[in-house]
Formats: sequence, C-alpha cells, structure tokens
Amino acid sequence: MSQLKVHYFQHIAGEGFGSCYDYLKSKNAEITATEFFALPMDLPLDIEALPDIEDVDLLIIMGGAMSVNDEVNFPWLKIEKRWIRRYLAEAKPAIGLCLGGQLIAHALGANVHRNPQQEMGWTSVYRSEAIAKDVFQVPTTFEVMQWHSETFDIPKGAVRLAQNTACLNQMYQIANNVLGFQFHPEMTPRVLQMYIEHEEDQHIFQGDYVQALEYLKYTKKTDFNVGNLLLNRAIDYVLQA
Repeated sequence: MSQLKVHYFQHIAGEGFGSCYDYLKSKNAEITATEFFALPMDLPLDIEALPDIEDVDLLIIMGGAMSVNDEVNFPWLKIEKRWIRRYLAEAKPAIGLCLGGQLIAHALGANVHRNPQQEMGWTSVYRSEAIAKDVFQVPTTFEVMQWHSETFDIPKGAVRLAQNTACLNQMYQIANNVLGFQFHPEMTPRVLQMYIEHEEDQHIFQGDYVQALEYLKYTKKTDFNVGNLLLNRAIDYVLQA
C-alpha cells in the first residue's frame, strides 16, 4: 500500500495540525503544508504554486481569523478557493475545520456570513434530526470548542449533521468524502492557549455564547477528548470514500 499523503492549508502562524497530527503519524502519513499566513500580501499567488492535486490523498483545511470574503486584504483566498474547487471536483477526501469548513462551503457556492451569535468557548452541539444512517454519525449531544463570529450556509447537495441554539449549521457532509466543521474538533491545550493569547488584546467576542478567557485558561486536558476522537473518526470515514 502506498504511503498516505496528507496536505493541510494553514492560515495562522503556530496553529499547526492540532490533535490529528499524532493520529495521522500513527498511520505513517506523509504530511505537508501550505502556509498561507507566510505569503507576502503584495505578490500574487499562482495556483501552480499549490500542490499537484494528484499528490494529495487527504486535504485538511485549518481555521483562521480572516473572513473567506476578505479577498482584498488576503488575495490568496481567491486562489485557495479555486484550488479547493478543483480538488473537490476529483471527489477526493477533504475535511474543513471552522474557517476550513467555511472555505469549502464558499468554494462550492454557499454563502458565508455573520452568525447571529458569536461563539467562543465550550458549547453543546446536537446531532441534526432525521439524518440518514448512511452518513457520518455524530453523538446525540457533545461538548466542543467554538471560536467563530461567521458561519456557512450548507452547500447545495450537502447534509447538515449537527447544530446548536447559537449556530444552525455546525457540521455538514458532502457525498461520503467531505466533512465540514464549524467548531474545532482538533483543539488541543497548546492551540487553545495560542488562541487565548491572540484574543487578549482584541476583545472581539461578546455575547451569550462567549466564555471568559480566564475561564478557558483552566480547561482540563480531558475536555478535548470528545472532539479529538470525533476528528479521528472523521478522517477514517472520508478516507474510505
């Protein structure tokens, strides 16, 4: 069997792969990355600078602080979305995490917009009602880390898998090879600490579904397990496509 080639799109310096790095390494995966945050803003990005689609067995698109709609300040977004469309046209496995889920949805023509409620911290997410048995199965209720003020509409042909009272669209599936998350199943203590440090000077999150940064600093390591294990299962699921 050939070595699994995993490529991830990274939008924040220091974020890395989150919890799934060790899981993918246990599968002997070859992991490569495109670091969009490191690209100079004044130089156009050529789509040929991104990986050859044939060299990617699994695409994981990470989160980010920017909006998918902000192509003026982040001109590489246009090329990234074009590459994502080409990749998905080949029916290859992909997972989008928060901004990543928004990018997949937007690349496929769905709107990404301000969510009525901002979410930052631990919230309960619920499995959507009446989903088919032949889709990726999520728990009836589970606690996950949120960090977003925007959200996606469900792309045409996709199935909503999860939701909550703050955000209708928490997770979706396209065919059997693409899963998009609004929340952060990949979150680890180190990544959460980085998020907290980044937000302490900005205070952009406010509302009923926003937890205090001081509270989040005392999150227990075991609190991350549900999301991490869910993501491991998601990886296995899309790879079976």
